[in-house]
Amino acid sequence: MTFATTAAQALWFLPFVTPVALYVAWSDMAAMRIPNKAVLALLVVYAVVGLIALPFVDYAWRWTHFAVVLVAGFVLTMIGAMGGGDAKFGAAMAPFLALGDLQIFLLIFSASLLAAFAAHRLARAIPALRGLAPHWESWSNPKFPMGLALSASLLIYLALAAAR
Repeated sequence: MTFATTAAQALWFLPFVTPVALYVAWSDMAAMRIPNKAVLALLVVYAVVGLIALPFVDYAWRWTHFAVVLVAGFVLTMIGAMGGGDAKFGAAMAPFLALGDLQIFLLIFSASLLAAFAAHRLARAIPALRGLAPHWESWSNPKFPMGLALSASLLIYLALAAAR
């Protein structure tokens, strides 16, 4: 597996992205929402760390990833295919991904989505696990907390890029 994102770039991003991604996963499972402050925090991480981690031309072009994914996400939100928080978080994630890694990322996202969905549905079916967080809205909501899969995908992508 060859990544366009270098190990050094991923290592720069990973420590700053991890707490935001974990917070998004937790928040989406607990309240079925991704707070705007988490989306903004991820964008700030890219805005600051990206200047250090990436060549300036790459850094600047990756802002177009944000714009394209934001527009696509809003269209998907309008037709009911995803939530608004998911669309905004997906857009905030986009600059962290090299365009050359899109196919790899889509594979990671597909696997993460299936695994997160199965794990969440299994956990909510087991009373002992539900009891660990009894007030989580995602246990009773028929919708899936996509922030769990989105966060996992970003972390796995950066970890795999860093590990090579």
